[in-house]
Amino acid sequence: MPTALPNRMPKQTEGSTEQVIAHVRGLIDRGQLTPGDRLPAERDLAVQVGVSRPTIRAGLRALAAMGVVQSRHGSGTYIPDGPPVLGSEPLSFLAALHGFTRDEMYEARRILEVGAAGLAAERALSEHLATIAEEVSNLFATMDTPSVFLIHDIRFHRAVAQASGNPIVASLVEMVSALYYEQRRDTAERASGRDLRDAAEAHRQIYQAIRARDVEKARATMNLHLLQSSAYQAQEADAATPARTEPSHAARKRKAR
Repeated sequence: MPTALPNRMPKQTEGSTEQVIAHVRGLIDRGQLTPGDRLPAERDLAVQVGVSRPTIRAGLRALAAMGVVQSRHGSGTYIPDGPPVLGSEPLSFLAALHGFTRDEMYEARRILEVGAAGLAAERALSEHLATIAEEVSNLFATMDTPSVFLIHDIRFHRAVAQASGNPIVASLVEMVSALYYEQRRDTAERASGRDLRDAAEAHRQIYQAIRARDVEKARATMNLHLLQSSAYQAQEADAATPARTEPSHAARKRKAR
């Protein structure tokens, strides 16, 4: 009877992505993976978890969608180094499925960003203030190109969230702003020059309040800006919607039947 090889590799099964996710989570919990670290190679992970390499790839894709890992072409898979980022894809799917409204979007933004502005006024470091100031300048410089203005608008709000010093708040703002951009980019060109000037000035006032360490003013100016932005966007949507005409007598008669 043949003797079993002592160094025989464990049999790899198809397994599931959940096993891969649980394994990587365990490495993080035990401190064996920290931000900036490179994950073991696919073949090594497959041996460690006891699953096939295609299952490892599927698990890593799932982790990448969550923002837990990041693939670098020709280098491997890493734990991102820097502020945590939540993937916006799940929220985007929920928006498509449930039809998030503009009012709901702005309500969520106010809940998150008004508080973030107040925290930024308390905690912003010099590098945060420099980034926020730069985005204010970019907003005034791009008022003639609404699509580019929108990008700097979102970067401004992300910078304020980063300045809050709370990585959870910053991650949530990052995720929601990605969804906002997805919904807004197709209508950005309809913004009037006056609306963009008002928005740029509102951002400057928010920055000035944060720089002055005025917590209440930072919160109030952010809240007012988001309310005005919501109203302006509603006007754009109304202007883009063809006026409804009264149904003809025949149509009303058919409907009555």
